[in-house]
Amino acid sequence: MTDRLKKQYQEKVVPKLMEQFQYTNIHQVPKLVKVTVNRGLGEAAQNAKALESSLAEIATITGQKPVVTRAKKAIAGFKIRQGMPVGIMVTLRSERMYAFLDRLMNLALPRIRDFRGISPKSFDGRGNYTLGIREQLIFPEIDYDSIDQMRGMDISIITTANTDEEGRALLKELGMPFRDN
Repeated sequence: MTDRLKKQYQEKVVPKLMEQFQYTNIHQVPKLVKVTVNRGLGEAAQNAKALESSLAEIATITGQKPVVTRAKKAIAGFKIRQGMPVGIMVTLRSERMYAFLDRLMNLALPRIRDFRGISPKSFDGRGNYTLGIREQLIFPEIDYDSIDQMRGMDISIITTANTDEEGRALLKELGMPFRDN
C-alpha cells in the first residue's frame, strides 16, 4: 500500500520545491526523516496506572509501541530518583510516519476547538518543526469514555531541510495548516 502523503510528496511537492528554491539535483529537495511523539509523565513515578494508560493511548494513536523514558538523575524537589519512568516516546519512520502525519494534518488538527492553524514560528532554525498538543481526544482513535485524564504530547517533525524557510515550504506543500500572521 503506497501512502497518499508519500505519493503527493513525490508527484507534487518535489517539482514545486525544485522550482521554488532552484535546486539543480533532486536529492537537494528537503524530505521528511522521522516524526517523534513524546509525552512527559511527571506523575508516572507515583502512579503506575497513568504510565500504562499513556502507553496504550500513544500505541493506539501511532500504531507503534512506545518506549518508556527514565530519569537520568535524581531530583529531590520533584521526588524523582534515578531510573524512574518520567515519560514515553515513539519514533516513526517511513510508512508509519507518513500515515501518522496524514491523520494528524487531515483528521486530528481540524478537530481542535477554535482551530485557526498552527504557529509557523515553531521551527528550530534547521528546518525541523515541533508542535505541542494539549489533549489526546483530537485523535479519532481515542475513545472519550476510555481516558482517565487529559494529557498532551509533543510531536517533532524532523526534515533534511537546511533552513526554516525550506522546512516551512515542505510542510506547507504537504498540507500542514499553518496560520497566517
